[in-house]
Amino acid sequence: MINFTKRYVSLPNKLSVLTLFHFTFLHTLTIASADASPKPYKPHDNIALDCGSTTNTTDLSGRSWISDNTIFLDQSSKVSVISTSPTEGDPIPYTTALLSRSQFTFSFTVTPGPKFIRLHFHPASYRAFNRSNAFFDVHIGGYTVLSNFSAALKADDLKLEVFYSEFCIYVDEEKLNLLFNPNPNMPDSYAFINGIEIVSMPDNLYYSSDDDTGFNFVNQVNPYRILKNQALESLYRVNIGGSSISPTQDTGMYRSWSEDGEYVTNGGPSVLPVNLIISPSFSVIPNYSAPVPVYRTARTMGTNKTVNENYRLTWEFRVDSGFTYYVRLHFCEFQVEITELGDRVFQIYIDNIVAEHQADVISWAGGNGVPIYRDYAVMIGRASNEMKRNLSIALHPAPAWRTRYSDAILNGVEIFKLSNEGNLAGPNPQTIPISLPKISVPPPTRPKYNIRTTFLTVIGVVSIFVVVSALYILIFRPESRFEGSFSWYQLSCKDYSSMDGSGKVYSSVGKHSKDTTSVADNKC
Repeated sequence: MINFTKRYVSLPNKLSVLTLFHFTFLHTLTIASADASPKPYKPHDNIALDCGSTTNTTDLSGRSWISDNTIFLDQSSKVSVISTSPTEGDPIPYTTALLSRSQFTFSFTVTPGPKFIRLHFHPASYRAFNRSNAFFDVHIGGYTVLSNFSAALKADDLKLEVFYSEFCIYVDEEKLNLLFNPNPNMPDSYAFINGIEIVSMPDNLYYSSDDDTGFNFVNQVNPYRILKNQALESLYRVNIGGSSISPTQDTGMYRSWSEDGEYVTNGGPSVLPVNLIISPSFSVIPNYSAPVPVYRTARTMGTNKTVNENYRLTWEFRVDSGFTYYVRLHFCEFQVEITELGDRVFQIYIDNIVAEHQADVISWAGGNGVPIYRDYAVMIGRASNEMKRNLSIALHPAPAWRTRYSDAILNGVEIFKLSNEGNLAGPNPQTIPISLPKISVPPPTRPKYNIRTTFLTVIGVVSIFVVVSALYILIFRPESRFEGSFSWYQLSCKDYSSMDGSGKVYSSVGKHSKDTTSVADNKC
């Protein structure tokens, strides 16, 4: 993957290198102290459950996780509690797990409204529970979010030891049930869970309000709305051009934001502008929409007009086929050169289809330094047996007559999978788990002949030949039986001793030499 490291700073004045380092240092301190600063949003429900733990715990970021003590677990559930520890990263909530070969259910009392539900997994082999045998379904409310799910396959595919899956559910009642059910058709299958989060979100952060007319459904006539009877799976949340943002540095909902480098498939001469002194003005969207750092960094196409007009700045994201996806793009024009309508106008392509012919962030937001986001829906169809494919997001300058600068900008991306008739479950990755179950395999059937039989047969034939030859010499040529043998023995000793001036024979094995005893020393 190409590594894009070029960055430039857009500031009102030309700053010295020392000043630049000063702002970078302040920015780092701001990120580091984000946990202590007041959050734009305080969730009504904020449950972090360390499954299997008998005491309350605190993760490395300082967030508290409550002990399980089965207070949320259905009393009829039969589960095992087993401890283990990941070898790297934050051990909480991955040091204990609840496991069962039969169905078990968690029941939480919550306030009605939209929720984040995060399921944490550490797919290790837990004593009698082999990691490769964990295949199970998970149902949240009336939605199937995971089906025949293998945490081991997913972890191996992601090349991660631990991970979590995040879902968005609109809860109508005060009870929220999470049901785990092992695959009954697989021997020794079981279900397990290491940690559960339930965090409230603002009503209309992702779900459409009653008076919302909807947003662009790419390549479709009618707009799209996120209804309360739909479930979402958060797949990607990316801080374009910036650093990763930890859950405690989010706006109060514990969302995680990753860097965009691994998703850029056509970066061309793209650059990463950053404005560390801007204070974004949240006059159009709520200040909890995304963390401030998302709107202080970006990726743009570069400064060469000719080059920009001949490529598309492109990101690609792997998704399941056969679902509709909800794409949110975050923008903020913070470069001082971009202040007027028409300064930077560009096209947006989603899945290689034009979603915006003339995107103008200044026009959308109303000015420089004002964050804005735009929502899109796109259907990712399935061709033949194709289970997964890439969803692309690409930017390209508008025609030169339409824009002052032939460039494009993007600050952040969020991608969600939308439920299809109550189902969010996709296929497992097509890989083999690292730790396979021990399977008794019978030895291969031996052929009618084998090496041992062949060897014995050859020895027998040679032996018969030697005996017959000896009898012939003894009976018919008694005068030559010692002379011929002595001459051959002398010749052999002469040949071997001439291999090295010292009378030593050398045998090379790999990079090592072996010093053997000379044939002459054997008194030839």
